[in-house]
Amino acid sequence: MTGDPRPAPSEADIVRFLRGTRLQHDRVRDQWVIQAPERAFIADPVAAEILRLVDGQRPVGAIIDLLAARFDAPRPVIARDVLAMIADLAARQVLTA
Repeated sequence: MTGDPRPAPSEADIVRFLRGTRLQHDRVRDQWVIQAPERAFIADPVAAEILRLVDGQRPVGAIIDLLAARFDAPRPVIARDVLAMIADLAARQVLTA
């Protein structure tokens, strides 16, 4: 097999967590965790900022705009990082468009 057959995410996509998967804040450890059936991922602070904006209604481009404004960062850099993270989490069956 060669590569992931799924198309790369675009800024027009509206992403959401797959059924049974969610982002949850662990107050004891003060960290964000992606809970999925029979597995969990610790979200680093950057991933948590992105995933907290995933609501199943907002397009990826709007998430990028919000992050670029919030952190006063170059939009192309934010876009590259957000799209790469979404592609990775889609491959891990955490997010879907």
